[in-house]
Parts: sequence; structure tokens; C-alpha cells
Amino acid sequence: MTVPVAVEDLLRELAPQVLGTLVRRHGAFDACEDAVQEALLAAAVQWPEEGVPENPRGWLLTVATRRLTDQWRSERARRDREAAVALREVPVGENAPGEDRPGDRDDTLTLLFLCCHPALTPSSQVALTLRAVGGLTTAQIARAFLVPEATMAQRISRGKQRIKATGARFAPPPPAERDERLRAALHVLYLIFNEGYTASSGPDLQRADLTAEAIRLARAVHGLLPGDGEVTGLLALMLLTDARRPARTGADGLLVPLSEQDRTRWDAEAIIEGTRLITDALTWSAPGPYQVQAAIAAVHAEAARPEDTDWPQILALYRLLSHLAPNPMVTLNEAVALAMVHGPRAGLDLLATLDGDERLSEHHRLAAVRAHLLEQAGDPAAARRAYREAARGTTSLPEQRYLEARIARLDGEDHDGNDDANP
Repeated sequence: MTVPVAVEDLLRELAPQVLGTLVRRHGAFDACEDAVQEALLAAAVQWPEEGVPENPRGWLLTVATRRLTDQWRSERARRDREAAVALREVPVGENAPGEDRPGDRDDTLTLLFLCCHPALTPSSQVALTLRAVGGLTTAQIARAFLVPEATMAQRISRGKQRIKATGARFAPPPPAERDERLRAALHVLYLIFNEGYTASSGPDLQRADLTAEAIRLARAVHGLLPGDGEVTGLLALMLLTDARRPARTGADGLLVPLSEQDRTRWDAEAIIEGTRLITDALTWSAPGPYQVQAAIAAVHAEAARPEDTDWPQILALYRLLSHLAPNPMVTLNEAVALAMVHGPRAGLDLLATLDGDERLSEHHRLAAVRAHLLEQAGDPAAARRAYREAARGTTSLPEQRYLEARIARLDGEDHDGNDDANP
């Protein structure tokens, strides 16, 4: 079944609004989420043939309510109990008396907080967010993460059961918990974006469907919280980073590092929007981790050529980021900036501090960065060993091919050098 893009986009936009309304009225997140998925499927089948109804949100809400009613009536018949006394059907496109009209209330943020409940594992948070807030089907999420549909269905089911077991209410978190819950929700969107921008496994370097969904959800949250600096920073970071996507792979499908990318292929509109967002946010908000990362991305975007990059400013920003959010990946990137300002040996010295960090000591990116800096430092033999270590450690085929190409290039240079010395 092929669903027109316009209809698919509309369904994704309406999915969290309908689910939020349904859960707010009736509770039972798991049952409501199943009902909304059935309504979305019905719309995907009917709307392309019959046309989008005048009130698409009301149509979806009515169909989902009927599904929920049928389900609870069935349970009542089996268990001989009353359920869903407050449920009532309304004509498609109309609202029940006293109910909020479409647009009067948007429960997307509350729904996002529920999907990112601290009792859930990060993988369950991501899966539930994509399904409930993003409106993606289980099959679509499974394809995006390269796992069997049954595996993803189990992950989603466990997440919903966990939410039910915790007794979580569909309501904004208490003021004392709001900031922490918002940080968790933004982190989930960040994870979704990163998995799309640099896929952790599989044949493709990037998955544009995931990056696009992460940006769409970040826009939705920004629309609800335009005065939050970190929300603005995350959206800006996504836009500025994703702007490089067209230049990240060559015609042969190999990864193209930032220093070698054709910057004329970067998305100029995304850069303008992202730069405007972060520049504005930093004038009225205390800098947070996402804002600093967005500022770093903006500095890269300002350079027409790699050699024009303001590396001292980037190094200063990474040091600020390291103070705000200490993390081995931050140190890894800081080492690159340090090498660009003070030479590769300075960067290698900073990298050495990560060797004992269990979070990163066996990560292939540590070996890849070390290989790059060793190559810059004029130690091809050590660089070759580090590139091999990185290639063995990655599960991404494009990254593996890139690392193997670097090894081959070093081998070729070494061979050429030997030929020159021994004619």
C-alpha cells in the first residue's frame, strides 16, 4: 500500500494530537495507542481513495474512540463488568458538547513526556516516541533500526506495559520534575537524530527518514516551548548538522569527512535557519549543552573552506561544553579541535586520558580519531594499526569501507616511498 506523501505527513502530524486527547479523556495509554494506530491505518486506506475529510483530526478521533469502545465492550462482555462509561461516539468531523475543538489544546508535549518516562529503557523510550508521537508504524520503526518487526513490536509492548505498571498519569510532570523530564525527552530526540545521521549498523551511512522525523518532532516541541533555550538549541543543532548530509557520501557511497566535503552541496536554507535560531537563543538564554553544540556547528557552517574554520573558537566552545556536560565523546571531539590549534601531539595526549574510560575505551571512534591524529603526526605505521582497530570495531559498513580506504592509502604512500628510496 502506497500512501501519498501529503496524507502520510498529515497523519504523522495528527497522530500525537489524537492520542493525547484520547489518553487525557480515558487513560489507558496502551489501549488508546492501539486504537489510534488502527485509526491511522484506516485513514491510510480510505483517505487516498475518498479524499481527506473536512475535519481530519475529528475523523481520526471518532474512529479511534469507536475502536476503543468496541474493545472495552468486548472486555465487559467477557468479564461482566462495565467499562468506559464516559465513552460516547460523535459524528465524524464534529465534537462532543463541551469537548475541546481541534487546535484548542495540544497534548503532544505531555505525550512525549509519557513516552520518555524514566522507568523505561532508552530503547523503549525511542520506540514509543516514534510510534506514539511520531505516528510511525511498528514496521517502519523496525526497518529504520534494522531489526525484525516482531522484535520491535515486543519492545513497544514492553514499554507500554511498563508505563501501565508504574501507574503513570497522563499529565504534565510536577514542576520539580519538569526540567529533568524535558532533558530526557530532548535526549530521546537527539538519539533518534544521531541514529539517522550516522547509522550504528547496516549498509547505509545515514537514514534520512529518522533524521527528518527527529527534526519534525523537534520543531513540534519548539513550537510548544519557543522560550526554552535548549529546545531551540537542539533544533538548531539538528538543522545545522543535517545540512551537511548531501555532501557526506561520494558517488561511490564512501563516507566523505568534513574536511573533504564539497561545501557548495550543503543545504544553505537549513544553515540560515539553524544559525538564526542559535544566534537568537544565545542572546536571551544561558548556554546549555545543545546550544553550545549548535554554536560549534554554526562555526563550521560559516567557513566557506576547511582552512577558514575558526578552530580556536571551536576549541573554546568544546571546553565550555566539557564543563557543562562532561562526556568522553565531548573529550574526543575536543582532542580534534586541540590538534587543529596546537598540533596532533597535543590532541593525542588528550586522547590518552580516555584509554581508561570504560564508556569509550573500546569504541571504534576512539581508535579512528587516534589514527587520524597519528597520521597527521607523521606516524603511518601506528596510524595504520589504529585504523585497523577502528575498522574491526565498527558495525557500519560505510564507516568500515572508509577506514579500510584510509589504510589502503597509507599502504600506497608507503609503497611509493619505498619505490623512491629503492629504484
